[in-house]
Amino acid sequence: MSAPGSTVSGVPHLDVDPFDMNFFADPYPTHELLRETGPVVYLDKWKLYGVARYAEVHAVLNDPATFCSSRGVGLSDFKKETPWRPPSLILEADPPEHTRTRAVLSKVLSPTVMKGLRERFAAAAEERVDTLLEKRSFDAISDLAEAYPLSIFPDALGLKPEGRENLIPYASLVFNAFGPPNELRKEAIARSAPHQAYVTEQCQRDNLTSGGIGACIHAHVDEGAITATEAPLLVRSLLSAGLDTTVNGIGAAVYCLARFPDQWQRLRDDLTLARNAFEEAVRFESPVQTFFRTTTREVELSGATIGEGEKVLMFLAAANRDPRRWDKPDSYDITRRTSGHVGYGSGIHMCVGQLVARLEGETMLSALARRVASIEITGEPKRRFNNTLRGLDSLPVTITPA
Repeated sequence: MSAPGSTVSGVPHLDVDPFDMNFFADPYPTHELLRETGPVVYLDKWKLYGVARYAEVHAVLNDPATFCSSRGVGLSDFKKETPWRPPSLILEADPPEHTRTRAVLSKVLSPTVMKGLRERFAAAAEERVDTLLEKRSFDAISDLAEAYPLSIFPDALGLKPEGRENLIPYASLVFNAFGPPNELRKEAIARSAPHQAYVTEQCQRDNLTSGGIGACIHAHVDEGAITATEAPLLVRSLLSAGLDTTVNGIGAAVYCLARFPDQWQRLRDDLTLARNAFEEAVRFESPVQTFFRTTTREVELSGATIGEGEKVLMFLAAANRDPRRWDKPDSYDITRRTSGHVGYGSGIHMCVGQLVARLEGETMLSALARRVASIEITGEPKRRFNNTLRGLDSLPVTITPA
């Protein structure tokens, strides 16, 4: 990593690789370097612009006409290369197409729908806590952060029981594929055939149970809101967006609450803080670390001129700890006003799975806080490396009943 070097059109260059294993292991010093070097930087390694301060990340996210998604929200530019899979109608689309398909997902995942799911999700959270209290010692990732969402979300979507073990590898693949052609991306795509085949099949109308969220998406075909070709692609969007955000979010929250026992006690004293404890974990750990946009025209951003057709990498995690925006950004505080964090993005492309993630995060944390006195980390946490996501692969813990 070098100090800021030469500048072109007022933009400092950095020799930083945000897709390197050493960076993934500890991104925070580099995040600070990126933020402090300037509002816009140029990363020579991958020939792209980077923004790591909150103001610029927020500005890029909220100007989809200038910073488009249809050319890919990863490093590859769909105008110049073929996408590895049919592009997402949500993530990799711009208005007006995006507006139409997003409206369908907003209906099937509305606050009213979430209200209807709350009881079922809360009951599943209680069941999971029963199991964990019997074990006392377990892996908070596989036995909690993954097991809980997998026990309810695929049912809510209307998936058949067989083959669900493909869901997490599929989500991991999607997010690795946003990165550069490094080992993580190559390996993920090389291994992807069975996961892709499973997901493609599950998204078809005949394979989804009636009354589920997936069937509701397909019902919009009958109304003419979307086509029969688009419906399976929209179901596919939920398979990745509805799971990874939740798994990594719950994992992050448990990891935070185990490391900061004062915050755990605070939550136990006031269960209404459960939702905010989850939200603050999403800001603090940023399960989704980065996303790209592509410029549609020459644009000036905070004094820097960026040409047309340039990739801009937004460091969501760095923005979520920018001291220009947050007071004591490096402390986990469950009473913090978290609104405005970019852990789920911002603007028209804000994560479609966020309501599901919040509901699951809140119900799980309140079930735990009601019945568990303490959470102790009893082994070395292991990271799961991914080009876009930051989360743990393993977190051994021991809990004490309340």
